[in-house]
Amino acid sequence: VQLVESGGGLVQPGGSLRLSCAASGFPFSSYGMSWYRQAPGKERESVAYISSTGGTTNYADSVKGRFTISRDNGKNTVYLQMNSLKPEDTAVYYCKRASLPTLWGQGTQVTVSS
Repeated sequence: VQLVESGGGLVQPGGSLRLSCAASGFPFSSYGMSWYRQAPGKERESVAYISSTGGTTNYADSVKGRFTISRDNGKNTVYLQMNSLKPEDTAVYYCKRASLPTLWGQGTQVTVSS
């Protein structure tokens, strides 16, 4: 049972990245999924959520209109498309199974810098 994130990296302000989170070992299509992030010296915060069918999404105010969460249940993968990136988006990004039992991925680093 695991979640594996990928797609992080270094990008200039205004740029884009797409993060992926591949799930295995559990019925992915039965669970809502979330993306969180943790910047240095700060608490981990929720970024986006998507329901099991993809019919419901919600976002932190800080990323609304710039980030899009989506999922492909056939590929057991959840995505986070990040556009118009800002330096304050720099953080380690984690995916999380939204229902108990808690399951986190290992995280992927996103750095927004010129």
